[in-house]
Amino acid sequence: MIQTLKNYFWHLPKAVLVSLWYGFPAGKLTMVGVTGTKGKTTTSHLIHFLLKESGFKVGLISTIGAHLDDREIDTGLHVTSPDSRELQKLLGQAVDKGLTHVVLEVTSSGLDQFRVWGIKFKVSVLTNIYPDHLDYHGTIEKYVAAKAKIIRQSETVVLSKDSKYFGELTKTAKETNAKVITIDGSDRDYPSFSVLQNELMAMAAVKALGVPEAKAAKALKDFKGVKGRLEIVYQNKFLVVIDFAHTPESLEIALGSLRKSVKKNGRLIAVFGCAGERDHGRRRMGAVAAKLADFFVITAEDPRTENVKQISEEIAQYATKAGAIEEKDFIRIPDRQEAINFAVKMAKTGDVIGLFGKGHEKSMCYGKTEMPWSEYEAVQKALKICAESLDI
Repeated sequence: MIQTLKNYFWHLPKAVLVSLWYGFPAGKLTMVGVTGTKGKTTTSHLIHFLLKESGFKVGLISTIGAHLDDREIDTGLHVTSPDSRELQKLLGQAVDKGLTHVVLEVTSSGLDQFRVWGIKFKVSVLTNIYPDHLDYHGTIEKYVAAKAKIIRQSETVVLSKDSKYFGELTKTAKETNAKVITIDGSDRDYPSFSVLQNELMAMAAVKALGVPEAKAAKALKDFKGVKGRLEIVYQNKFLVVIDFAHTPESLEIALGSLRKSVKKNGRLIAVFGCAGERDHGRRRMGAVAAKLADFFVITAEDPRTENVKQISEEIAQYATKAGAIEEKDFIRIPDRQEAINFAVKMAKTGDVIGLFGKGHEKSMCYGKTEMPWSEYEAVQKALKICAESLDI
């Protein structure tokens, strides 16, 4: 109730006023929106890349930052959808730079808080919906309703037929006369389909914007991936990969993908934690790691005001219930740098180390304070510390 009142008596008036102040810049642009529980960042970057390769003057505003030219603009810490003022400012800059299209990654809280109020999306993509952010929304029904708001602001929406909520989402589209483009992946293997789904949804979106399918397919082959998403940061006798996976579903997909890179007699080693003050259901990641990793290290990931050891205990409980044995299959190391050091030190030829939960982020939150953090720098420190023992 308090959040709803705040949305209508603070966020909505603010969104209206800043839109007026900046002159409704979205109305001068062709807007493409992307939301979903997972895959939205990769899909947003794919759409941006395909449009750019097809000659469009296109910008991008995503979790990683804003690209309104050849520079990356930092949009803040732990931010996907900027607040309405920052968003309208960025859209105004896009207009000033002569851009015609902007791809915008949108969160459920961003939709709920009217951050994208007044924006009409030419095309929107809803990648998928799984239980998440229930600490904010309270129930899965409210979470789905928040995601569905993007459909009400769209001319065309791309949906996945294998989504549990496909029927509900198409009903919303029918009510608002939004055209639906359906992607069907029900006949594909789940882990491998997720990556393909991002590509198919991006292809469908750009096709709706006038890009020939053959041209988009050709450009797709040159896509280099997204920073902090299954990104290889060290490749020698073993691999070290950084990924943003921070839910059980995304970890399952990431581990399934990385398993293919493990060499004969090699191991899949995971390092992850769960964010404090967020949906406790995420801590089921312990069970996922128990089933799919050969060894894993439970550590810190933005504990905020919660105790790292308590969070780790909950993750460990899920792991042991799934059959993992502590000290044999996993350990707990609260300090993330030390956890990464441990994983690197134990690595042998053919192993793959996956570092999950932080990805591109530049800080780690302890209490109410954002402390500088770089997963990339942490890997380099670990490699330097372990260089002699690893003979690298």
